This record gives sequence, structure tokens and C-alpha cells, in this order.
Amino acid sequence: MARNRKSVQNLPVIEPNAAGADVGATQIFVAVPADRDPEPVRCFDTFTADLEALADWLEKCRIRTVAMESTGVYWIPLFQILERRGIEACLVNAQHVKNVPGRKSDVADCQWLQFLHAVGLLRSSFRPDQEICAIRSLWRHRDSLIQMASVHIQHMQKALDQMNLQLHHVISDITGSTGLAILDAILAGERDPKVLAELRDWRIRATEEAIMKSLVGDYRDEHLFTLRQSLVAYRHYQGLIGEVDKKVAQWMSELPAKVDPTEEPIPEARNPRKTPYRNEPAGLRENLYAAFGVDLTQVPGLNSLTAQMLLTEIGPDLSAFPNVSAFAAWLRLCPDKRVSGGKVLSSKTGPTKNRAALALRMAAQGLHHSQTFLGEYYRRMRARLGAPKAITAAAHKLARIVYHLLTTRQAYDESVFTKQEMRFQKRREARLRAQARELGFQLVPVGTIS
Repeated sequence: MARNRKSVQNLPVIEPNAAGADVGATQIFVAVPADRDPEPVRCFDTFTADLEALADWLEKCRIRTVAMESTGVYWIPLFQILERRGIEACLVNAQHVKNVPGRKSDVADCQWLQFLHAVGLLRSSFRPDQEICAIRSLWRHRDSLIQMASVHIQHMQKALDQMNLQLHHVISDITGSTGLAILDAILAGERDPKVLAELRDWRIRATEEAIMKSLVGDYRDEHLFTLRQSLVAYRHYQGLIGEVDKKVAQWMSELPAKVDPTEEPIPEARNPRKTPYRNEPAGLRENLYAAFGVDLTQVPGLNSLTAQMLLTEIGPDLSAFPNVSAFAAWLRLCPDKRVSGGKVLSSKTGPTKNRAALALRMAAQGLHHSQTFLGEYYRRMRARLGAPKAITAAAHKLARIVYHLLTTRQAYDESVFTKQEMRFQKRREARLRAQARELGFQLVPVGTIS
């Protein structure tokens, strides 16, 4: 092991003004080059005053760039202070900086980070602009609020089950206009099934008789108390979500517009809906069109919520990715081939928690019934490879389309896939003719049959 360490230390120094920081919840260990300070490794607390003192010390040591691991959210305050001071903060993946075997300590970790960064062996993680990061924080908080609101929907359903009220099995959504009207009437003291069933919205599919039967049960005080609190909590979270939507809309309106809607109006929706998607803020599609410069919802499988996830996680500027292959690799939507001794050990797609990649996978899964080229591609891959690999392949194709649209700002054009579709049809026809010849038959076009 000593021989390995010695060979590693002989690497040429590319960035002499590099430092390394091991970030924790209460302490941060920082290492600078040994010739910059008599005490090249120091420990700082994570209070703001201590972080400012850390930045002062780095400036005194003539440090221009600092490498740190992306540990939870503890790195964010230090990252922002260094960014404000003009010191480049290099956020690196923790898997890329694993130390060599030996004793592990915070001091050793920060020294190892400093050395790797000085010899140019670390790559900075992708981080969007500050405006996008602010919207991303709000949008992730919004997702948490939606999850907490859904928990209270489950509490309401449980209370109804315990009273043997089958309302949530008769109507699809108890938080719709019909469900909320009936729940409010029940909590106000109404018990007559006929009166409650008359509150149904005219658009609901369930009949009045079915709703009446579902509202006959054992109304018990303890379960009504639970139902009341769960409904109040659900409405409270809906109010918080509405406040977040207003704030997100305000910040999105401040983003530089890539297109003038008066000169280039937004295209007509690909599949117009009478009602927006659930939890979709008002005017989201128009704001996304101004931010991206193209309408991503024209791509099959992508809706406004998916496009918003792409905006908050990546942003409208993809210049950080030199080509589409780098973009797909960052999303972990391409094979991660591992070769040793000339033998391919694995070519599976690497695991990832990238929210943009998960959104594209969800969009790919929604192509199952799409009567488009992408829908045909997904179904073809599903028949050949199975559902998981088909989802990855379709998500990879969606990622390439998104990269092309955002970098060229060209509108999505389905006709570019016509040649590919014709080529596939010819291969399919040739394959069927070959199979027919093997069985002693001959295929004849339908129009030639007399």
C-alpha cells in the first residue's frame, strides 16, 4: 500500500492553488497546500461567522478553488459563501473521491480531496444557475407538500372504511367537487343518503343510486373526528401548495425570456385537455414556453409537469454538456460499460436518483398507448427487451430529443421520424417475406388480389 501511495504522490500538480474541504454537520476540515500555511489543515465550526473566517483564511492562503463532497445539504452554506467571495467551489461526487485503504479520518479526507483536486483528478458536478436553483428548492418543497397532503387523503379513506362508507370506492377522487361537498355535509351533521347523493356533480360517472348505497354506514364519533382533522389538514396543505405556486410563477416570470409570445405565439396543445393535470399550476405551460424558447409539451409523453421538472433540475441552458452523449450519460440513461482484460463485465445502466432522469422515465412509461413514432418505438422495445429496458431506451430517446430542442430551439417535428418509420416497415416486410418463403408461401399485397 505504501508503494501505491508513493506512485500516486508523483503525479504532476495542475492546480497549485487548490484546497479540499471535508464538510460535516457541525465541523468542516479544510486542507491547503503545505507551503501556504504553517498549519495547512484546520477545523472550523459551521456557524456563519466561522464560515466567513474559513473564507478569509483561504483568501490569505491564495486559494482559488476548493473541492468538497456533496454531503446532504451541509455543503450549501459554504458553497454560497465561497461563490460570493469569488473562490471556485468544486462540488464532487462522493463515489469519485473514495480514499485508498487505510485509516479514515476527517483530516485524511480533506487532505485527499486537496491532493486529487490539485492533480486534476476531480470533476465538478453540474449545478444550474442560482435562479434555477431557487426555483428548484421551491419545486422540491412543493413535492413534499403534495406527498404530505396525500397522506391525509389516506387518513380520510381509512376513516370512511372504518365507518363502512364506500364513497371513495364509488367515485374516483374524494377530493374532487363531489367528494368534498359530501364530506362537508357529513361533517355538518347530514346523514340522509339521498340528500348527500344529490350533491353529486353532473359530470361524475357514478349514479345517484350507487352513491346513496355507499353512504349507508355506521357513523361513529371517533372516526368523524379523525375525518374532520384529516380534511382540515388536507385543505391546509392545499393552501400551502397554492402559495408555493404563486412564488414559483413570480420567479419564473423573472427568468430571461427566450422567445417573445407576441411574435412567436405558443403552439396549440398537442392533446388539449378540458381540465389541467392534477396539481398543475395555472399558466405553467406558457411560462415554460417563455423560459425554454420551445414548447416541450409537443413531444409525446412530456406534459407540463415533466417539463417543469426538467427546468428546475437542469435549466434552459445545456451548454455545460458538450454533446448529447454527455447529457445522456449525466442522466444515467446510457449503458455503463465496464471492461477488464478485454472482457465486458457489465453494460447495465448505472443507478441514479436524478429527478430529471426519473421524470423522463415516467414520460417514457406513458408512451405505452401513444399512437406516434415514439409510442411504436417503446412498444417495439418492450416486446424485444422487456418493460424495464424499454423504459430506459425510450427515456434515452426522449433525452436526446429534449437536448436537440433546447440547444437548437427548433420546434418538435414528428415528420423527421417518417424516414425511420419507413425503413423499419421495409425491414419488417422483408422479414415477413423471408419467413413466408421458409414455410413455402408467398406474400401478395392486398391490392393485387382479384
